[in-house]
Amino acid sequence: MTVHDTSATALGVLDGLLRHTTVDGIPTLFAPRPGEITAGLAFRVGHADETLPTAGITHLVEHLALYHLGLSDLHYNGATASTYTLFHVTGDETEVVPYLNSVCAALHDLPMDRLETEKEILRTEAGSRGQGPMSQMPLWRYGAQSYGLSSFDELGTRGLTADQVRHWAGTRFTRDNAVLFFTADRVPDGLDLTLPAGSRFPTPAPTSALPVTPAYLRGEDGHLVFTSVVRRSTAAAVFAEVLGRALFQDLRQKGGYSYSAEADYSSRDADFATLTAYADALPQKQDAAVGGFVDAFARLRAGRIEQAELDSARGKLLKRYDVPDLGAALLPSYALSLLTGHRILTPEQHRDELRAVGIDDLREVAREAWDGGLLQVPARGAEWAGLTPAPRFSPSGVSGTLHPSLEDDDVTLIIGETGVTLSTPGGLVTVRYDACAAMTTRPDGARCLTGLDGFGITVEPTLFGDVTAERIAVLDKAVPAAAIVPLPARAAEEIPQPREGTASDARKQAEGRKRSEERKPAAGRVTGHFVLVTALATLWPVLLVTLVVNGVRGSEPMGLAAIAGFVLEFLLIRAARNLYRTGQPTTPP
Repeated sequence: MTVHDTSATALGVLDGLLRHTTVDGIPTLFAPRPGEITAGLAFRVGHADETLPTAGITHLVEHLALYHLGLSDLHYNGATASTYTLFHVTGDETEVVPYLNSVCAALHDLPMDRLETEKEILRTEAGSRGQGPMSQMPLWRYGAQSYGLSSFDELGTRGLTADQVRHWAGTRFTRDNAVLFFTADRVPDGLDLTLPAGSRFPTPAPTSALPVTPAYLRGEDGHLVFTSVVRRSTAAAVFAEVLGRALFQDLRQKGGYSYSAEADYSSRDADFATLTAYADALPQKQDAAVGGFVDAFARLRAGRIEQAELDSARGKLLKRYDVPDLGAALLPSYALSLLTGHRILTPEQHRDELRAVGIDDLREVAREAWDGGLLQVPARGAEWAGLTPAPRFSPSGVSGTLHPSLEDDDVTLIIGETGVTLSTPGGLVTVRYDACAAMTTRPDGARCLTGLDGFGITVEPTLFGDVTAERIAVLDKAVPAAAIVPLPARAAEEIPQPREGTASDARKQAEGRKRSEERKPAAGRVTGHFVLVTALATLWPVLLVTLVVNGVRGSEPMGLAAIAGFVLEFLLIRAARNLYRTGQPTTPP
């Protein structure tokens, strides 16, 4: 272990509250607390740093790094968040030191023989988590990239290679991209935290899938969710407390619309935070809950905030400093601030800011939050509240080959040279190849394309007409190789088929009849009988005209013969026609 005493400028203001140094090149914070030691090693890398095809790679590194600890009784764990990964442990010095040494040794040389097994474990873990009412909000705000990736499956557990995982660990889990902390009065002896050199990665730049805010979308029944992005500030943290209390009072205590009504403030990156509000409601009270929520927010935006509401919220935040061993309690917060580049305040500086927050400050935060808000409503729309529907369709489509749905006559798939479009009665959904976040592939020809904006199209050859191998090859060639994620083969019963009783059934039956008729030989066409009768029908008028021209018109018997001749010509023509059509000289009954 190499320990260098340093005095980081950002941490200088905390002298007297905690101490700081470096351990094997890793900035380290420590402050004493009685009892067992809690230690944390945090890296500035998380879900938001990934791409959709590599989603889960950070989580996978975390699992591999902890594998060697096996069935230890030690209280330890790892956690992967949007912008950081944390390895933490609680125990005495003889337990904490081996844990940290083991993690760093594994990060330097990951057990790749466990790669496929850990992938399977992560897929199982994801399947057991389920989807909560807030799970799709990041997708609608950010799309299928950056902070929106938390709404998607970890596709990287399907196709990541050992080289990709090693490279990610070697570039992101470095000593220059880490912070270490201990709840102790000194750095424990025996540490060997050798990690490769690297650089500190800034938090990811946010993306946007919302052209206009405030916006709303339709969600599940029984749940009302609001999210917004606000500048990180003490006033914004206080506002979240005020909002939570207002919703609880209006929606639960006064209206009786909700059981749960709450708000939360959490940091997103160095400069911005996510404000989240949630309320539940019975189906018959959903409209009232939405109205109550909008009214509560409108009151705060207008600055109609009681001083008691502000004092109560401020008091709750001030209590976080009324704890013993304050320096040790604040270590995780300071470590993450140092890791992400957020400003570091002493407890006294933060107290002063809390005391300075006024009602005007809360009003400004309320307006900022509403202006950037996204509201998920369980019932009808929210245009009446001044919100714009979040985009459910793409602004344009592509030109290409048309493939009608075999389930819905009003739906058509278009496979073009620049992208894929699904034309529906409501509008167009388009994924362009140059903006394709990921495309999963199946051996049976199925392709699922997801655009960077979060829109997705599933191409199932069994559900659209004429989606041949050649058309699928167009997709495979056009989508960038880095965006392609192969999936395993499906069982035959898992491959979707057109539903029975759909509008396509009549079309398919008609097409079947048409193909059957096309295969049936055309009876009577150009047969010997047809040639003979046609010849007679052609020659007989010549003979008849000759008789008439030779002057026999004045003879009554010849007149009757002429009439009979015309009748015979009619019968010959009719017989020739029927022979051509049916193979019979007369029309079958």
